[in-house]
Formats: sequence, C-alpha cells, structure tokens
Amino acid sequence: MRKLALIVALCAALPIAAQEKPSDPQAKPPAPVLEKPGMAPETAKDAPAVVAKKVAVDPNAGKTVEEIVARVNNEIITRSEYDKARQTAQEDARQECQNRCTPEQLKTVIEDRDKTTLRDLIDQSLLVQRAKDMGISVEPEVIKKLDQIRIDNKLSSMEDLEKAVSGQGMNWEDFKNNLRNTLLTQRVISSEVGSHITISDDEIAKYYEAHKTEFMRPEQVALREIEISTQGKSPEEIPELKKKAETALKRVQDGEDFGEIAKRFSDGSTKNQGGFLGIYKRGELSPELEATVFKMKKNDLTEVMETKQGFLILQVLEHYDEGEQSLAKVKNEIMDKLYSARMEPAMREYLKTLREESFVVIKPGYQDAAGGGGNSEIQEVSATPEVTKQKKAHKKYLLFGKKPDSGQ
Repeated sequence: MRKLALIVALCAALPIAAQEKPSDPQAKPPAPVLEKPGMAPETAKDAPAVVAKKVAVDPNAGKTVEEIVARVNNEIITRSEYDKARQTAQEDARQECQNRCTPEQLKTVIEDRDKTTLRDLIDQSLLVQRAKDMGISVEPEVIKKLDQIRIDNKLSSMEDLEKAVSGQGMNWEDFKNNLRNTLLTQRVISSEVGSHITISDDEIAKYYEAHKTEFMRPEQVALREIEISTQGKSPEEIPELKKKAETALKRVQDGEDFGEIAKRFSDGSTKNQGGFLGIYKRGELSPELEATVFKMKKNDLTEVMETKQGFLILQVLEHYDEGEQSLAKVKNEIMDKLYSARMEPAMREYLKTLREESFVVIKPGYQDAAGGGGNSEIQEVSATPEVTKQKKAHKKYLLFGKKPDSGQ
C-alpha cells in the first residue's frame, strides 16, 4: 500500500489563494500510457509524509513546557507548532524544486518560506476562529472525507485508517482536526472572499484581444477519466467491477455530468478533480491512445477499456485545433487567470481586516511577514491539567505551506 499518499494530499498545506481558485487547466499528471489490451495511467508520486508533532520537555522539572511564539485572540501558537510548520514548508519547497532548481535557488525559496511561516500560522488561526464565529460546522464533510480517504487507500474500516495514520507518526485526533480546519478555512474563504470576486464577459473578451499570442497552440486534447480499480480483487469480482464501469459510462451517456460521476464512481487519484487528467499534445501519449483520442471531438467518450489496473473510461473535455484558439475554447482558462490574479490581494486585504479586529501578539525574535501584531515578551508556561486540556482543544496546523509566488 502507498504511504497514505492521498491522506497527505488531502490534508497537505495549501496556499491561501489556491484554496478557492479554479484549477489550472494546463496542469496535468504524467501522460497516460496505453497498456495491452487497454491503457493504464501512471500514478502520481507519493506526497511527503506529515511530521508528527513533538512537545518540548524540560528534563529538570520533568514537566511539559511550551514556548509561546504568538497569541491570536484567546488562542496560542507554540514553538513546536512553528517548528513543524517550517519543516513542512521546507519539505514542500524541496519537492517543488526537485530537478528544477539550483542549490542557490532552493536556498532562496526556503528562506522565503521561512519568512512567511508565522504569518501563515496566524492567518490560519484567524480563519478558523472566524469560521467558529460564523457558526460554520463541517462535521458531515469531515466524516465523508475520512471515509473517502479510507476507500482511496483500500482500507476496510475506519479503525484500519486510524492505525495507518498512527503508523506514520501522526496523532489521530490531530489528523482529524487538521482536516476539519482545512474545511472550515475553505468555507470562510469561499463565503467571505471568493463569492465577492466576479469576472465579467467583457473583461474576458478584453483580455483575449490583448493576449491573443498566448493562445497560439499546437493541437491538444484535454482529457478526464473514470477508473474502476481491479487491483487486489479476485477473478470472481472482476465481472461486477466491469459492470460498475459500464453503468458509469451509461449514466454519462444518458446526460449526467462526467465530473460528478467520476467523483462518485472512480477509484483513480483524479476523482476529486472530477477525473481531470490534463491537456496533452501529440507525442505526449502512447501511439495507440493518441490515435484514439485525437480523432475524438469535445465531450466524446471512449468505450470501457480494460487496463492492468482496472477498467477505464476517457472523455475529451476539449479538442484544441492547431493555431490560434477561439475565445470560446479558452474562456475558462482566462477566467481562471483573472480570478487568481484577484484572489491573492483580496485574501491579504481580508486577513488584514481580521487582524485589525483581533488581538495578535508576536514574541520578539520571530518574524511575521504580514505585520500588524504587537511585539511583547510572552512568558513560557508549564503545563497544568487545565492548560493541557485547553491546548488540546485549540491545536493549530499549517494549512498554507505552499506559498504564493508574490512572496507577500
């Protein structure tokens, strides 16, 4: 079994702006390869494992001691949380820079991430507190996400999922709280920021006219998939799984949305993105697959294809002809760009407002890139039963480890 890669992916740190912006239509996983007699897309590399939280111990007093780095209203950010956040951000930087950055460039990226670590922890705390003030509850979504993680990692019960999480050095309650905070944060961003960003058709048309050279493309196809896995299944189970794939195809053919059917039926790693695989030009797919999909038009479907991993259905989401693309074909792409450009400054402005309405204190010696908090000495505290109980109920987690390019 993979190291719970999907668990880490779902609970991994996300940039603030990226949490609500539409997905990049140009992003894609490795190109699918056609196997005999069908085809089998490559699986994504495992994401880095989440580091377990460590608590500093005073050997002299024999009591748990936490250095408080910052206070955000009635909640605190501890040194152990800050250190773990820095480590997560550094691991993200190394993964993103792998085979693409020089040692000097990697060092610069890590230094930039370090500068914004505390800012991101404070931002996350403010957003989670705001969600609570708004009366937002995500408990049903937490249960659904946990169950989906269990299914995606082919675990038979929630107890097995808990054992798998613990086996990677993660506390089960911390893991669930991390997931809960991610969902709370996304709901706040969607309601308070994303819902106020509108892109008009006139703006899209104006951008298209001013950037037509950006839309000179080779022939390409945008693909999405529904994959029904047969790995680990007995020969007796295969006919039922094929029937499941045929049912999914029939429902799409009858008018149901491919993306929604992918989310409900697919076992593939792309299911949470509605099965979206990416955009491919000639030469990036196996010859057999290329011969099939490049003959297809927008919204065309393949039949159920048998692969080494299971049964596969592909849909051509868009077929881009060679040359200048029409506005209709790149409209969503332009909308994504304009939305992304507005999301980051809108988020920073919103978080600035939250800070101005909050009590934020930073311990001297720690850098908060956003500013806004006063600097005064915060005393270390020895944990008492009451303090320990209160801290357990208010643990923080870095949700925004991958920093926006702006470096703000």
